[in-house]
Amino acid sequence: MKNTIQMPIDTKYDFFSTAEDVINHLSLIGKTAIVTGGYSGIGLETARVLAQSGATVIVPARTIEKAEKAVAGIPNIELETLDLMEPSSIDNFSNKFLSSGRQLDILINSAGIMASPLMRDERGFESQFSTNHLGHFQLTARLWPALKKSGNARVVAVSSRAQRLGGVNFEDPNFEHTEYDKWKGYAQSKTANILFALELDRIGRNYCVRAFAVHPGLIPTTDLGRFSENGTVVKQEIKTDANKKAEQKEKTLVNEQANEFKTIEQGAATSIWCAVSNDLIGMGGVYCEDCNIAEEVSADSLKANGVRPWAINPDYAKKLWRLSERLTSVTFDF
Repeated sequence: MKNTIQMPIDTKYDFFSTAEDVINHLSLIGKTAIVTGGYSGIGLETARVLAQSGATVIVPARTIEKAEKAVAGIPNIELETLDLMEPSSIDNFSNKFLSSGRQLDILINSAGIMASPLMRDERGFESQFSTNHLGHFQLTARLWPALKKSGNARVVAVSSRAQRLGGVNFEDPNFEHTEYDKWKGYAQSKTANILFALELDRIGRNYCVRAFAVHPGLIPTTDLGRFSENGTVVKQEIKTDANKKAEQKEKTLVNEQANEFKTIEQGAATSIWCAVSNDLIGMGGVYCEDCNIAEEVSADSLKANGVRPWAINPDYAKKLWRLSERLTSVTFDF
């Protein structure tokens, strides 16, 4: 049975729209946003567009010096220190923000790593699951009082169409007993982003907090693929599975993708759309791409886009939430 909320809607934006097209002179004066990863790639463009529209944008960074160079000349941006693989760093960042007394209107969890060699955080958790999901789970939980304070907040989880490559291994999410595969690890973390947004929205709507997950598109000009041998998403995805059927599927998709790369400006558009668009008033818990709600497709679909069933299963979303609470020892103060 298909998830009926995963249905495209009428919108004037599309694959080619840029973040500036979507913001469309909207004034965000008086709004406060946090954009993780907001000093490189699509995160930087997302932060820039929000800030130039009047929002105060806090950009957390592991390396402040690098971030300072990236955001130089952009108004309304504040830099703070944050490492998503260090729980104490997340708490320190969040406590500092909460102590300011500000509400949080927009939280865009854009930071991430892709296809990294096997690395673990200080708790022993696999780095992609730790950075892409668990770190953002803890950050959102700690910032929850400020999100509630907004009275009209949106949380955007930047996922990927890598969700089509597999779901969450609930029995062994950190590859403690399973042979590590960097692409399975990446797909798992991106599916987790979607499931997190689904469950957060289910609970958060009662507090006027809505959540969305987005696929930004294939953007070869970012450094997200720095761990890969080839440096492009298309070539990387061919290698995801040795199984002949999966290989053929990937080759078919590669042919479809030949002209589907986006610019950074286009890649930031769907995040901005989910964060500010009036098209989504009263909605949430959906996975979006190309500035629209993506359709649900079957598990074995050859389509490049669309969201797979394991990424929008409400029971899996609840299960992931409980797992995340257990692994992080963090709960939301509902």
